[in-house]
Formats: sequence, C-alpha cells, structure tokens
Amino acid sequence: MAGSVQMTSYIGGTPLQSDKLLEVRNPYDNSVAGTVTMASASDAMHAIEKGIAGGKKLSRYERYNILEKARQLLIERKEEFATCISKESGLAMREALYETGRAHDVLMFSAIESLKDDGQIFSCDISPQGKARKIFSLREPLSLGLCITPFNHPLNQVVHKVAPAVAVGTPVILKPSEKTPLTAIKFTELLYEAGLPHYMLSTLLGPISEVVEALIKDPRIDLVSFTGSVAIGKRIASIAGYKKLILELGGNDPLIIMEDADMDTAVHLAAEGSYRNSGQRCTAVKRILVHEKIKDEFTKKFVEKSRSYICGDPADPKTVVGTVIDEAAAIYLEGVVKKAVAQGAKVVLGGNRKGALLEPTVIVDVPRNADMVVHESFGPLAPIMSFKDIDDAIALSNSTAYGLSSGVVTKNMEYITRFVKELKVGTVNINEVPGYRIESSPFGGIKDSGLGVKEGVIEAMKAYTFVKTYSLPW
Repeated sequence: MAGSVQMTSYIGGTPLQSDKLLEVRNPYDNSVAGTVTMASASDAMHAIEKGIAGGKKLSRYERYNILEKARQLLIERKEEFATCISKESGLAMREALYETGRAHDVLMFSAIESLKDDGQIFSCDISPQGKARKIFSLREPLSLGLCITPFNHPLNQVVHKVAPAVAVGTPVILKPSEKTPLTAIKFTELLYEAGLPHYMLSTLLGPISEVVEALIKDPRIDLVSFTGSVAIGKRIASIAGYKKLILELGGNDPLIIMEDADMDTAVHLAAEGSYRNSGQRCTAVKRILVHEKIKDEFTKKFVEKSRSYICGDPADPKTVVGTVIDEAAAIYLEGVVKKAVAQGAKVVLGGNRKGALLEPTVIVDVPRNADMVVHESFGPLAPIMSFKDIDDAIALSNSTAYGLSSGVVTKNMEYITRFVKELKVGTVNINEVPGYRIESSPFGGIKDSGLGVKEGVIEAMKAYTFVKTYSLPW
C-alpha cells in the first residue's frame, strides 16, 4: 500500500471506528490509492440523529466566514487535492487542477450568496379585497438533507452539494461514490478545519440496502440531492417517500454544427466537449451532429485535432486524457464501439484500450439507432452524425430520452432562435460546449436527465430551504 492513505468516515465530526474497510484503487495501475472505513446501519441512524439534534445556529456572517476560510484553504492545498483526485479517479492532472478551480468558485459564490437576503414584501392593499397589511417572506433551513455524489467529479460534485447547504444552514449527510471517496473525505476535513460545526456534516460510505437506501427512506431527511445514473435516480424517486428530490441524471448532449459554422470553433468545441474529463461528464458532447454540406471537411479537421489529445499516465503533465473510472467501464465502452461498427459505423481514429485507458475515438457513419447515440456513452467517444437541415437537426437532437444540455455552432440568428425555442433540453449554449456554465447559474435537465429542478449555487440554496411568510398591519 505504498503511497496510499488511510481515511475514515465521519459521523457528526467523529471519526468512525470500523473493521470494515473499503479499498480505493488507482484506475491507471490498480495500485491502492487509499482505504476508508465503512459505516453500518446503526452508524447511518446515528448520523441522522446528530444532524437533527443540531447545535449552535450560525449567523449569515458566520456561514460566510466558514465558506471563505474553506476557499482559502483549498487554494493553499490545490495541488494536494488535485493529486488525490487524479489518483483515485484516473483523471489527468490538468483535469484535476481545473476541478479544484471550479470547486473554489462554488465556495466563493456560496459565500457571497450566504450574505444575501432574498425575502420579498407584498403590499395587501392592491385590490378591492385587500387590507392595509404587508406580507413578508423569508427562507428557513431544512432539518436535514442527504447528498449522494458520483465518481466523475470527486471534488466539485461534493462541493456543489455541500457548500449551498452550509450557506443556508441546513445540516447534511454526504454519501460520496465508493469509487472516489478520498477527495470527499479530505474536503469534509477541510470544512471542519474552516470552522464548520460538526453536526452540520457527516460523511459516510456503506452498503446500499443497509445504509444508503435506509437514509433515502428515512422520513427525518427532508431532501435527497442525487447526481448519477438514470436507473439509480428513478430508484431513489420510487423509495424516497414524501420529501424534496433533486435528481441530476444522465445526458446525451449534442453539439449541433450548422453549415455556416466557423470551422475552427466547431472543431475546438467538439474536441473539448468530447474528451475533457475523459468524456465522463453528464454534459460532455455525446453526439456531434454536422450539416451534411460540411461533414467531410469537419471530420478531416476534427480527426487531426483529436490526435493532439494524448492519452496516458494521468500523473504525466503531458497527458491530456487519462483513464475512465475503471477497466470494466473501458471494456463496456470498447463494446459499444464494436457494436456500432457492426451496425455500419466506422472508426477513423483511436478505439484502442489498455486497461482503463481508452483512446479518444472518432466514429463516423453512426446509425441513428446505434446504442452509442441512443443511450449515454460515458467516455472519450466522438460519434459524428450528419443532418440535412435545421428541421432534421432539431428532430435528431430531440430523439433520445435525455434532455440535459446542448451546444450549437452557428452565426444565423434565425437558427439560434429556433434552437433555443425547440430543443427539449435544460440548456442551449450558442457557440459553446453543452456543459458551459458558471457555478452560480441554474443547471439541470428534463426528461430522463432530471425532473426540471435546477442546481447551481443559487438554485441549490433555494432547495435546501423552505419559504415562510408572515403578515403585519401596515
């Protein structure tokens, strides 16, 4: 276990003592990146009790100070966190460093928003039925939330769940992915160091039926915020009971390239959208839809651009694309490519796998019914499909069960207007990748990508609170 770290779950700030350990392995070389203590059903109930019991209520200024201190600590330990992210996830260091920067922004925006009051005032003498009164609204924190995060952003997904809760004063239990828990625990310890009262955050791992589903079902938990697969999201919805749900599920995001597109912009966005984070983003470009008039020119330039995305050891500074999360995922993706080829598609670049490493792969002539483009392919795959006109592009984009984000490359305002109005997605980005956003802006999808409930710092803070109104004579 040379180079590995021993970490523990935390129940209300108390390190969990347990003989059950989870080994976390580096996807690149299968070495042990670290171990984590596992929680039991009784530990999960103890975490609920700690959160519900509460403690000193924090003022807005105190919440701001904790988030600001955490932001400063993260800046000081950026390299340390990035190394941890890379080791447990296999992501290239450039991605891990970028992720710490995004997490910094989440903390910054959460701190800023914690100082604001979004209460409203309603005058009551505005109708014949009115009175000389005023109605005031304010937001109060929920009693307890449950946050379940995925493997693909080991830090930023955690910060996106936890920081807005801290900003409004809602205690949470965090259940990170078993594949990437080390970074989540490091961030938990950082928040404690920044002054977060221990009752505000418990972080634990444990068996699905014994721990996770028990937490989801417990009526004392007011909200479940989950990011992950469609199947698990729908399972949560079926068992959660009477509570708030935030479900940020899968995506099958298109980059739509019209005939008037700037070619260099289109090629750059397609490559960045397809290969960043090893293609493991819900908002990654999963389908490259290109107007038939420019398909050949685009494909030629895109293949050349894709050659520059070096795949290899995540710790090597020259590596641009690291591994996917594990060898099983790489084998699955390899099978997806082979099945598409059997259906008539053609691999024009990449496609080779070594362990959990899968080369950036460009596939052309992909049938519209291929699994690769009907379902979400979570890896560095770039399937290119052609369309004949804007009507065809819109129909093709809307043809899957997903509705998260989209990107459109065009200069034509009439096209832009139609795409914004007619694409059945949560986000339409013009001349940008589908995943572009800032950490405070609303984010989320419809259809199988989510229930339309948005995340992002501001929307998450709303979700972690309820609105109380009161009125006074005036």
